[in-house]
Amino acid sequence: MDLRHLRYFQAVAEELSYSRAAERLRIAQPALSRAVQEIEAELGGPVLDRNRRRVSLTPAGLVLLRETAILFERWEEAMRRVRRTAAGEEGELRLGYIGPPTQPFLGRLLAEYRKRFPRVAVHLEERTPERVWEMLAKGRLSAAFTRPVSAPPASGLCTLLLRQERFGAVMPPSHPLASRKNMPWKLLAGEPLVVLARREGVGSHDGILAACRQAGFAPRLAYTPSLIGTVLSYVEAGAGIGIVPESVVTPDFPLRFVQLQPIVTIPLVLVWQENEDTPAVQRFRDLVAQWQKAGRLWKA
Repeated sequence: MDLRHLRYFQAVAEELSYSRAAERLRIAQPALSRAVQEIEAELGGPVLDRNRRRVSLTPAGLVLLRETAILFERWEEAMRRVRRTAAGEEGELRLGYIGPPTQPFLGRLLAEYRKRFPRVAVHLEERTPERVWEMLAKGRLSAAFTRPVSAPPASGLCTLLLRQERFGAVMPPSHPLASRKNMPWKLLAGEPLVVLARREGVGSHDGILAACRQAGFAPRLAYTPSLIGTVLSYVEAGAGIGIVPESVVTPDFPLRFVQLQPIVTIPLVLVWQENEDTPAVQRFRDLVAQWQKAGRLWKA
């Protein structure tokens, strides 16, 4: 017994007429008779009583009609879900991200994605860059906004460059260097510096130290906290000058951000697992690319 048999039986049972059912399905009446006979042979009993004047359902036929209606309702919903999944309108997006660099756009971007694809379940994971790459490699994330790492943990990971962020020095407005628009790295020599811990951001930490060495001095690291927010808190407390990417600057930023020369940048990328590139992920990547092209990632 297959779905075709059940379709044929359903039409006869609802119409209580072989001729009307044949007309409804646009098939020959003998095909309907054969289908019902095959169903009855498989079930071991009649589902329809028929004579020359009328067709009626047996008790078994009534049950079969009810169950057939439920089956087809579920089948049609399943097919709708499959089609929505294939179109990226349903499914799951497990998105990893790092905090401050994504703050200018992540909330707005996800609101737009959920508006376009309300049936896609979105799960967020804020982690360090190294942890994000590890989770992607293990298939625990679908995609992520993160920094490149020195040694990606697995092949099959694809990236889209979103931005090269410039490093700058942050300090209280009262600091003697705060009035400058830009400054050379060498002016940081001897200053207590606050930078993100290497274990939380290898690319950022190593890039800052390399820029200091290239400027001819060994940096004096006062604090190396695990969070950018803590870096800024130390700076606000007067514990040193912070070196951070420009994404930390918000409209209500309480500190002074001074561009460092020569320019040193750190990338922000979208990463995804090639083998996990589901339609939901593809639609998300398409949206990110659209926003990047239109400049909407950095401007509301």
